[in-house]
Amino acid sequence: MSQERLIEIETGILSENDRYAAANRARLAGQGVFSVNLVSSPGSGKTTLLCATIRAMGGDVAVIEGDQQTSNDADRIRETGAPAVQVNTGKGCHLDGHMVGHALDHLHLHDDATLFIENVGNLVCPAAFDLGEDAKVAILSVTEGEDKPLKYPDMFTAARIALLNKVDLAPHCDVDLELYEANLRRVNPTIEVIRVSARTGEGLEQWIGWLRSEAAAKRLAQAAE
Repeated sequence: MSQERLIEIETGILSENDRYAAANRARLAGQGVFSVNLVSSPGSGKTTLLCATIRAMGGDVAVIEGDQQTSNDADRIRETGAPAVQVNTGKGCHLDGHMVGHALDHLHLHDDATLFIENVGNLVCPAAFDLGEDAKVAILSVTEGEDKPLKYPDMFTAARIALLNKVDLAPHCDVDLELYEANLRRVNPTIEVIRVSARTGEGLEQWIGWLRSEAAAKRLAQAAE
């Protein structure tokens, strides 16, 4: 297949996805819902951190849980009391706008809720696919290596904020947290970085503060339109 044909096919796929994403965005905006797309590599502690976030936030939250197989993570989310819809992608390596729209049909969101979309563990494909979210949130563990942002720059460029997770393990991993942050800002100078630990609760208050501040800013902007 020629390079031109490959580009045409890829452009068509992304264009179709963007139409679904735009519909999702309009739907969520109509309800005043603030939504974030949680992206990471496998093993970053994304689901554990999400559970800790939900418990600490309280209030009206809901989750769309993406994974290739099983409902294990959605079951963990439901144990917190938050509603969750599982989306299994099979061999697919990411969620897309159509999948999220279908999940929204089965998720009874209240007005002004916070929606977490937990994407499939993958730092490549999810970078290119808009789901209709307000922000991508990249989660990386201190155990992954300080050069992770340099290896996967597209994802960290697309993210508004990075959560440097499992910082309680840093003293045991010979890791340079300052280098982590420097590399994140090397690929995305405007990215905000918060150091967090689901185990100790470090950084959770700052992370939840960011969520609430961004949600309030969105609703204020909508009210001014």
